[in-house]
Amino acid sequence: MRRLLICMLLALTPLSGCKLEDLSTEQIGRIADSVQTIGKAARPMSDSEEYYVGRAVAARLLATYPLYRNKALTQYVTLVGQTLALHSEVPATHGGYHFALLDSSEINAFACPGGTILITRGMLASLKSEEELAAVLAHEISHVIHRDGIAAIRSARWSEALTIIGSQAAQELGSKETARLVTVFEGSIDDVVKTLVVNGYGREQELAADRTALAILAAAGYDPQGLPGYLQRLEQSGRGAKGGIFSTHPGSDERLASVRSEMPPSSASSAARRSKRFAEAVRTLAR
Repeated sequence: MRRLLICMLLALTPLSGCKLEDLSTEQIGRIADSVQTIGKAARPMSDSEEYYVGRAVAARLLATYPLYRNKALTQYVTLVGQTLALHSEVPATHGGYHFALLDSSEINAFACPGGTILITRGMLASLKSEEELAAVLAHEISHVIHRDGIAAIRSARWSEALTIIGSQAAQELGSKETARLVTVFEGSIDDVVKTLVVNGYGREQELAADRTALAILAAAGYDPQGLPGYLQRLEQSGRGAKGGIFSTHPGSDERLASVRSEMPPSSASSAARRSKRFAEAVRTLAR
């Protein structure tokens, strides 16, 4: 396989007029290194790489939105979120799912690559039940599962980063290469944060996240009606944030129609008990 890849590369280089047997061992070695680098630059991001990118994205968001330090409420949101994650098609990520509250009156939520999900106190204050909380969290978990955050990184940035990492000198990067790698990495974080906070996800990404969220809600025993119910009420109130989760969602009518057409049967039998638990959890929430 290594010999075949070298031959393929030769066909694309100025050495294409040469035969493999005409090359020195040193030349073949350099070409092999190039093949390995090109292969690495073409590969997708690994789970561990996604985890570290997600941590950097979360740190960037926390620089704008400070944590809302309410231990009991954070534990409650984490309990609901982890329950939903366990009933999803990706119950565990490389670094695990993590849930945190942001001290902002803005109605918003963010899914960072790798499994960190942030929800504002403004979003919590707009919810009326645990069914609605579960719907919001299931939607964000779906973005993690679909790796929508990573998809926001421009392919040219990722290719450049992998080319540097995969170079022959990767184990002994000089200051110039290190500085360039840091710049590329920071640019990747900027790509994701801009999508989360300013641009939002695309139409197909949001519709797909809604469909997956409905499946997660049904599997976890929640009433899937919590999703369209919350979306419709929030749209009618006109309280959605200008950016983030609401910026480029499909039109409300289209999204609600899509959700309702995909609605699985409801098996929720403890909604009343959960609503009581929700009310007790959020009673200390600063409005």
